[in-house]
Amino acid sequence: MGPGALEVADIFRTHGPAFRAAQRSHLSLGQLKAMSAIEQCRTAALGGHVLRCPDCQQDQVSYNSCRNRHCPKCQANAAKRWLEARQADLLPVDYYHVVFTLPAPISDIAYYNKAVVYGLLFEIAAETLITIAADPKHLGAQVGVTLVLHTWGSALTHHPHVHGIVPGGGISLDGKRWVSCKPGFFLSVRVLSRLFRRRFLESLEEAHHDGKLQFFGDHAGLADPKAFAKWLAPLRQCEWVVYAKRPFAGPEAVLAYLSRYTHRVAIANSRLLTMDERGVTFRWKDYRDKGEPDRPRHKTMTLSADEFMRRFLLHVLPGGFHRIRHFGLIANHGRTEKLARARELLGVAPAVITEASEVGTETEVDGVRPTFVCAHCGAAMLVLETLVRGHAIRAPPPKRVSL
Repeated sequence: MGPGALEVADIFRTHGPAFRAAQRSHLSLGQLKAMSAIEQCRTAALGGHVLRCPDCQQDQVSYNSCRNRHCPKCQANAAKRWLEARQADLLPVDYYHVVFTLPAPISDIAYYNKAVVYGLLFEIAAETLITIAADPKHLGAQVGVTLVLHTWGSALTHHPHVHGIVPGGGISLDGKRWVSCKPGFFLSVRVLSRLFRRRFLESLEEAHHDGKLQFFGDHAGLADPKAFAKWLAPLRQCEWVVYAKRPFAGPEAVLAYLSRYTHRVAIANSRLLTMDERGVTFRWKDYRDKGEPDRPRHKTMTLSADEFMRRFLLHVLPGGFHRIRHFGLIANHGRTEKLARARELLGVAPAVITEASEVGTETEVDGVRPTFVCAHCGAAMLVLETLVRGHAIRAPPPKRVSL
């Protein structure tokens, strides 16, 4: 299978049945459902439409998408719709990119406690940014924060971190003026790191005390409070990685960045190279390598099909868990009023939102029949026939055990 042709769906269709059988007791319902959805995405199993362009007379069959948030093929349109809704939130100021990363020991226990640990990662990162920004010694303002959860490294390893997009300023604490940060500098990452570390460990201890954490295998002993306290001690002394990048070059750059990050999955189909008897080969980026001529940062890696699928499924999120969240000025509650006040203080008019058309794709609005656009000439295509889906996406039924 040549470069550019391989998809995650091909790997699951070829090797998924044997992998399910071998890992039956280790795969969650969410992981099984993600596998089934990706395998069936844009195939006859989900139904679709037979289409004809009235202008260029091109016929095509368009199969339905699975719309699973872990599917590499379903995220482009989802990201586009989300970005159109977010344009109204952008302010004409510099924006900064901040990243909060969990230490490896906490990442290890996070896999079995995704909802709790990932939830704390969101809450404490946002709390840290809002608290330090409100401190008059730093900025003295109310800021807005958008956080996006990523749980992977480039090699598909488990690496939970959140990317934050923050405007370079905020509304003064008395609400009477806009406070801008220093040019090219948002907040001290050292101060952010210290507060993030302290508050996260306090909250993790509280979660342990309340019985919200589970431990298995080598970590089973951490269920004991004394063992857990001893395990936490070194984490109070090590450095926690928090960093801020230079400001984006205008709101357009913010949107371009968000379009790459908000709906990204563990690996894009474009990074897959081959699937053969050796396994699955894909491109990855070694961030620890400085990119010297004899040691390029962009490399290739080959994993067995089972190991590739195992790593991919590490990043399936718990059902109902939101991986994009807004805090402060752009929190869902009161967002419209707070952003209107920010624009008033900045002396700018409300943003005007225009929706771009999607060529060669389908668009759909809550229950309304999708509109298909011809990829050749851009005309609206006629639906000649609707293909009924074979069955709903779901995980395979559990094997019955005879009593």
